Amino acid sequence: MSDHDSAFPPYTYVPGLGRPHPVSSPLGHSHGVVHPPAEPIRGGDWSESRDFKLGSALFNAGYYWEAHEAWERLWHAHGREGPIADLLKALIKLAAAGVKVRQGQLAGVVVHARRAADLFQAIQNQTQEQMLLGLNLARFAELARSIADEPPLDPVGRDAVVGPVFSFRIAPEPITPS
Repeated sequence: MSDHDSAFPPYTYVPGLGRPHPVSSPLGHSHGVVHPPAEPIRGGDWSESRDFKLGSALFNAGYYWEAHEAWERLWHAHGREGPIADLLKALIKLAAAGVKVRQGQLAGVVVHARRAADLFQAIQNQTQEQMLLGLNLARFAELARSIADEPPLDPVGRDAVVGPVFSFRIAPEPITPS
């Protein structure tokens, strides 16, 4: 169990599947919830970022819409530009691909996964770095490409308990002093 399990809502939102919109519906799991503004990640130290860790935990558990929301707050905190913002955008695109898997919209999975792969690759090309926020950029570009090439089906089914649709986890490597 992670320290984020208590933050997991009772369902993951998937547009078109009949569950209340989390924010706009009074019955939604996040209706009326006010999130504090996200703090930008300083010096690439993801381990101090609540929103980054929450987004990762939600993604790993199969809460793709909710992971997208957590990372989007952080993306805005970074001004939506620069290498960290681009990495967050790539993760947002992976989460969107997960939502599309749940919806059974394979063309949408392909579009979002390809965009994520392109972003991971562009960050690596621009920064000449192998790692950012504890994630291996080349590995994640390849994972995203493999999703685009062979979109997965939802293994738990549209009405089942929440679970991951991807075979990998967002598990940043610990930061080690140089």
